[in-house]
Amino acid sequence: MTIVARTQGQMVRRRFFRHRAALAGMILFGFVVILAFSSIGFAGIPGWWDKTYLDTGALVNQGKPTLSVVPEFLGGDGIRLGEHPFGQDDIGIDYFALTMRGAQQSLIIAFLVGIVGTVVGTVVGAVAGYFRGGTESVLMRLTDVMITIPVLIIAAVIGRMMGDSGAVVLGVFLGLVLWPTLARLVRGEFLSLREKEFVEAARAVGTSARRIIFRHILPNTIGVIIVAATLSVASAVLLESALSFLGLGIQAPDTSLGQLISRYRSAMVVRPWLFWWPGLFIILIALSINFIGDGLRDAFDPRQTRVRA
Repeated sequence: MTIVARTQGQMVRRRFFRHRAALAGMILFGFVVILAFSSIGFAGIPGWWDKTYLDTGALVNQGKPTLSVVPEFLGGDGIRLGEHPFGQDDIGIDYFALTMRGAQQSLIIAFLVGIVGTVVGTVVGAVAGYFRGGTESVLMRLTDVMITIPVLIIAAVIGRMMGDSGAVVLGVFLGLVLWPTLARLVRGEFLSLREKEFVEAARAVGTSARRIIFRHILPNTIGVIIVAATLSVASAVLLESALSFLGLGIQAPDTSLGQLISRYRSAMVVRPWLFWWPGLFIILIALSINFIGDGLRDAFDPRQTRVRA
């Protein structure tokens, strides 16, 4: 059996693209993102859907979904979208447009939480793990305090204060408190790597601490950081949904997936589609990101050092 020598990047990509669940998750997540942002448009760029999440209208088919996916030869109405594929709410707003707007806001918050939390957690963990001593004690005690406070309580306070400010502000502030787990992971990696020979050699030739951290040690922890960041995005989707469900997230007239579920939870018996569609998109987003995270974790596994040709 031939063993092919490959770079670390090549092995990571090869292992990831051989992970079927991760590929399925990436395709599904890409589909949701493209659908959400291209359908109703975003940031002034028009979309291909001809209705908005604010326009009301007369109820069509009593507000029931017009989407049909069963072909006529199987006894269905044929494959078609219809006028309102996801139905309409109680005042005639197209529910497809409303769900897409909710998906946009939930995705924006989740990505911002992931980016901000990853940056803060990486910096705190890197500084604590490299410098040790008093710096490590202060930063790790701060991290311990943040971990002991339930995330939902902190998020609820932030959501109450920042929910009216929009998705961007809410996402940034949530990211500023959801970094402790990553900080501990990065600190552990730095504690191990700072004693390696290549780091000692860099110190011996007078390399600055900043250059050692960002050019020598940090690239060797990128696998842990990417996996943790990916999973934090999935957690942020669920956290935002929980906050909005409790009325502490995005506020009307804007919306999010969690807010839609909260707003129409009483209609689950008589008009269940108002509950199903946002719930389905929450599940699709969280599940696909978790699959991607699992694939990245396996791809960056240092124990898998060889790939058979």
